[in-house]
Amino acid sequence: MSSQEEDNHIVLLPYNGTGAEGANPLDFNVNVWYEAGDIAWVMMATGLVLLMIPGVGFFYSGLARRKSALSLIWLSVMSAAVTCFQWFFWGYSLTFSHTAGPFIGDLSNIVFRNVLAHPSVSSGNVPDLLFAVYQGMFSAITVALATGAVAERGRMLPCVIFMFIWATVIYDPIACWTWNPSGWSNQMGGLDYAGGTPVHIASGTAALAYSMMLGKRRGHGTHELNYRPHNVTHIVIGTVFLWVGWFGFNAGSGLAADMRGVMAMVVTNLAACVGGMTWCILDYRLEKKWSTVGFCSGVVAGLVSITPGSGYVPVWSAVVFGVLGASFSNYATKLKFILGVDDALDIFAVHGIGGLVGNILTAFFAADYIAALDGTSRIDGGWLNQHWIQLGYQLADSAAGGAYSFIGTSIILFAMNMIPGLRLRATEEAEILGIDDAEIGEFAYDYVELTREVLNDVENEVASRYSPDPIGFGHPMEKNNNHIPLMDARMFTNVGSSSGIGHAQ
Repeated sequence: MSSQEEDNHIVLLPYNGTGAEGANPLDFNVNVWYEAGDIAWVMMATGLVLLMIPGVGFFYSGLARRKSALSLIWLSVMSAAVTCFQWFFWGYSLTFSHTAGPFIGDLSNIVFRNVLAHPSVSSGNVPDLLFAVYQGMFSAITVALATGAVAERGRMLPCVIFMFIWATVIYDPIACWTWNPSGWSNQMGGLDYAGGTPVHIASGTAALAYSMMLGKRRGHGTHELNYRPHNVTHIVIGTVFLWVGWFGFNAGSGLAADMRGVMAMVVTNLAACVGGMTWCILDYRLEKKWSTVGFCSGVVAGLVSITPGSGYVPVWSAVVFGVLGASFSNYATKLKFILGVDDALDIFAVHGIGGLVGNILTAFFAADYIAALDGTSRIDGGWLNQHWIQLGYQLADSAAGGAYSFIGTSIILFAMNMIPGLRLRATEEAEILGIDDAEIGEFAYDYVELTREVLNDVENEVASRYSPDPIGFGHPMEKNNNHIPLMDARMFTNVGSSSGIGHAQ
């Protein structure tokens, strides 16, 4: 190495405690405490998690009907905007302030005050500012998952206001007690690498509460409501976005480019693969058809279940996470009929139950040598290390997060619904017309939307050929478009006639 190269070489130094922001960048090089590789990886992981948010929108829109498809994409991307502003304003401070209590933080970092180059509260590998923007994406994806509950019958303005309130009152406290070193679950010994409770159980139970507060969609349980996903291509696209983004979600949670991150990436991918195959097989036994929607649902269920254990469990255990995560989520889709709740997109089944399964399996398969792959972490492990009490820790964390989210969400929605102008439910006319037309004025599909959905709903309700059996998941009419004829658009116009209502100009 030349003398010039020696002069330019930056040696990694331990943090020296120079101020709340790390140091004055005019006087000191604030990069010397961090590895460039760690910073580069977490920056990339931040972008990957952001990619998951439109993935949720496409996934949800594909599962819904045409006339409300765009509203679900809109709500997903809007959740990123609203929640990231909330996170900047006070969400980060309430969750990850260095002086937080066991349940919630304080406002010492409001509007990112003193958030710059100081090592983050979670890890000295990355600075506060990078940790803040990365964790802000977790808050945004959680809100996006929960707000899918408004599908096809919820008003959008109240939902947007709900995003800000829910992120503040529900997500921030749960994330604080789970991931902030001062949090009670963290202090107790709960293991949640990337969001089994703060992300999945919280969003799943919130979606269940939102579905209950909204009530059933118009025609639910009758021949009037089409239960089939309207665009399987959107579902596949959304699944791919989620699958790719989940590498940043799980593998980025160690905040370092190291072997523990590699392990998290490997088990994430394996659980997704096994989950997809498992759900597909479970559906085949009933329908004797290989469902694309079933495969995509299984992939997401596998990803959800591996999330809390991704940085704690060995590779082979990912097969168990994938099989059990997809199986329990698959059977949990029947719960909405037992409970009488119209959870239109099965958010509680996949995320609430899938997250619970993942938390419990983490208690069984967490291993001390996996956590030690980062070179510094030491845990007692789970049942693989004969640490039997870990199951109790995981159950306590799961129950507390689920109950707090469900009860808190119900209270928030009840109070909002009492405020003039914030009524949660759309009018019957808006529901018939479709949320896209009623509240956005734009469509995912313009003319096909009008002819197939709206006019069929209004004029042909009695003669509808929609599936009459909401419980019959295996009914072939749910999967095949052949049973619902697409009406020829020309029957509504008199092209070439000056007197026709659809006269071509």
